[in-house]
Amino acid sequence: MSRTSFHFTSESVSEGHPDKVSDRISDTIVDLFLSRDPEARVACETLTTTNRVVLAGEIRGKGIWENGAWAPGIEAEIEQVVRAAVRDIGYEQDGFHWETLTFSNYLHGQSADIAVGVDATESKDEGAGDQGIMFGYASNETPELMPATLAYSHRILRRLSELRHGGEKRLEPDAKSQVTLFYEDGKPVRATSIVVSTQHAPGLSQVDVAALVKPVVEDVLPEGFITNETVWHINPTGVFEIGGPDGDSGLTGRKIIVDTYGGAAPHGGGAFSGKDPTKVDRSAAYACRYLAKNVVAAGLADRCTIQLSYAIGVAKPQSIHVDLHGTGKISETVLEEKLLGLIGGGTPRAIREHLGLNKPIYARTAAYGHFGREPDADGGFSWERTDLVDRLKALA
Repeated sequence: MSRTSFHFTSESVSEGHPDKVSDRISDTIVDLFLSRDPEARVACETLTTTNRVVLAGEIRGKGIWENGAWAPGIEAEIEQVVRAAVRDIGYEQDGFHWETLTFSNYLHGQSADIAVGVDATESKDEGAGDQGIMFGYASNETPELMPATLAYSHRILRRLSELRHGGEKRLEPDAKSQVTLFYEDGKPVRATSIVVSTQHAPGLSQVDVAALVKPVVEDVLPEGFITNETVWHINPTGVFEIGGPDGDSGLTGRKIIVDTYGGAAPHGGGAFSGKDPTKVDRSAAYACRYLAKNVVAAGLADRCTIQLSYAIGVAKPQSIHVDLHGTGKISETVLEEKLLGLIGGGTPRAIREHLGLNKPIYARTAAYGHFGREPDADGGFSWERTDLVDRLKALA
């Protein structure tokens, strides 16, 4: 029997966290290449450290990498968009500055062995870009159908970021948050612990930072969640002036739990950022979230976890598994039989076409979560739509 009363914790990290700087740069490269060629292949990894950015990985595409060499002008544009991304985050520090950082580009052409397995031919559909397992999850504990602990952790940092971008000079880009909630009868009812560490301008005390952070947290959490017993840890080390890639190196794909469900659901292990949507690590994980969210939005369950699996070079999913966690109003077997049919069978190309993923919409996903966001008019966060609700209700 599952427990109904318990503590649970999730964390988030800001756009200025070194790993998130790397994610943002990698997804900026994805967007650049997809804007040139919607069928581009991208696997871009980024290393950030003290005043240095290094790119590595495999790419392919018209107007990008052709006949074993870069297309004219693209190398300069790559460096330009990387520096612009760092500037947009807000790094103009001695240890990491968009204008003075050293930039190295080691991207190269995609392996022919991978290409032959993934590309569509007259005799076969486009295959998955890799093997693996992908998960999607939804819960009705928040309006965005996300775990509350993660949703509030993200909101705290987004609000601090908005203050900083709005002119609050005492805040710097690097920050982390962590929210612990107590659940009664399976529902979050109060915060037992709040942890926020934020990089700040020189000379600020721990008390000064707390005066900036506490009102934000109190405004983000629902009324009554903060009590006299809530434990606060704001900049618990006392000083956080050196941060970002100058304080710690960053790598693409190291914050996969922050990116997804904050530990409230399984994760297949694959990162999202830096990958074009032929890579099922990204596109199939988006499809799993899309299906799970629609199941919960349709009222068929309070919670839903969906798993898909793939083999490299093979179009058809190897399996689908649905878990409604004992909250279902429909058979999980029925959903397993019907869900993939709602998205063209779940092949990589069907997912990309159904969700419109071959667009430059990925840099915006690199911080504050890939899920629980509002769909954008240009197709961004299309996997957050709930346009399958009526068809799913008809199955019940």
